[in-house]
Amino acid sequence: MNKEQGITSDQTLVLTGPKADTRPIKLRRIGYSDPETGKHYVFLTHPFELTAKTIADIYKSRWPIELFFKCIKQHLKIKSFVGTSKNAVMTQIWVAM
Repeated sequence: MNKEQGITSDQTLVLTGPKADTRPIKLRRIGYSDPETGKHYVFLTHPFELTAKTIADIYKSRWPIELFFKCIKQHLKIKSFVGTSKNAVMTQIWVAM
């Protein structure tokens, strides 16, 4: 593994079950240790064409966005967003304020 980049593991998992013979599900389990915070994360994903470091970077950059929406939903009492476009989300936030 590339410990300099924080990658601690990169594994392929195959889910088993009653339909595993006809339709096996392959997933990728990536372990990442953030050098800035020292926290260890495990990501379960399905893109195999990207490097483990790229996937860890995507999840790391996505986390502040998730925290932002969590904060918006808690403080503005928005349970879910009605639309998915930028305009729809901005309008719903504006109305909730």
